[in-house]
Amino acid sequence: MEQARADHPVAPWVVDLLFGAFVTLAIALIIATDRVDRAAGVTPGIAAYAFAVGFGALMLIRRRTPRAVLVATTLGLFAYYTMGYPAIGVAVPVAAALYSAAELGLLRPAIVTAVVVVSVSWYFRFRGGEPAAYLLGYELISNVALLAAAIALGDGVRSRRVIRRDEQERLTREAEHRMQRQREALARDLHDSIGHTMSVIALQTNVAAEAIERGDGAVAARAVGIVRDTGEQTMRELRGTVRLLRTEDNAVNRTDDCATDRKGDDADDRADDRADDRTIAAVVSLRDLDGLIASAAATGLIVRSDVDTQLDRISPAIDAAAYRIVQEALTNVIRHAHARNVHIELREDGDTLRLAVTDDGRGGPISPTGHGIRGMSERARLLGGSVTAAEEKAGFTVSATLPVRLA
Repeated sequence: MEQARADHPVAPWVVDLLFGAFVTLAIALIIATDRVDRAAGVTPGIAAYAFAVGFGALMLIRRRTPRAVLVATTLGLFAYYTMGYPAIGVAVPVAAALYSAAELGLLRPAIVTAVVVVSVSWYFRFRGGEPAAYLLGYELISNVALLAAAIALGDGVRSRRVIRRDEQERLTREAEHRMQRQREALARDLHDSIGHTMSVIALQTNVAAEAIERGDGAVAARAVGIVRDTGEQTMRELRGTVRLLRTEDNAVNRTDDCATDRKGDDADDRADDRADDRTIAAVVSLRDLDGLIASAAATGLIVRSDVDTQLDRISPAIDAAAYRIVQEALTNVIRHAHARNVHIELREDGDTLRLAVTDDGRGGPISPTGHGIRGMSERARLLGGSVTAAEEKAGFTVSATLPVRLA
């Protein structure tokens, strides 16, 4: 609604009414001020002014039937001169119709009409005895210039309207693309976070069930405590994700409100990508790696980590992506590997962050229908990195390379 008001600050029917009034008054003024040849007995009567009103009234339907307005204006002009009324030229009556046709995209009909009107007018005035030099040197040039200007003005208005519409459509597509990227990022985060949580909970509930059967209340209580802590941590992450997504939605809405004044370029697109990354990045960090390791260790894994990096140097989006990759790799170990030991390695190599998660469990082919490895690969690729997963002689390794900082 606001965009429509910006494109049409005044209602179209008001513009057409004013346009018609201007045409009527201009032609009527020309008729009233014309020096009539009294000897010939030609005087501007009511019928002459009726033509002026008729030319103006055509402007009220110019948007609905622009072709009919062109034809009616041309035939009306010829009829006016055929009845011998005072000269009103050809530019004023026809220019408005030509502008309207060009504004509505009828450029070729407008040009053809202008050529027909000028040609017929010049021919009959030449046959009427007016000097050819005057007609060619003054009248023809001035009429052609005025009609061409009317057509050019109408076509220019139409072109600007098309450009604004295309720009708005482009911005709408970009907004939809940003929303889709946010949905994908949220889906990846939900898969990684909830998948890891459910794996830990499933394992710990089995431990608690077995402990209860044995009557070992301490082990059962510890397992239930791990389930509680894991669930609370995941709920905190989900609340943070939802809160940041709401904040981001508000920022996107404020941007869209002034979208018509914005010129998009590659730098803007990169800024949008980084903003989308920061939405999720602020939720988790490699600073939480110890908690992740403790959660995995609680399932019975022996987890060893070698971290050789300065976390302050890593971009927030890279930080979050590395955390999620480690989390998903540990989830796969818990679910599928039947491993005993896991080694997490994280180090900087110049401007590249390298991480690897290696287990000594049961390796095997990567499932083509699984989302874990594919989700990790997509996450790394969007940030300019890559993920590889390979079976080792004794176990499985997930490796990733990411830029330390986003460009």
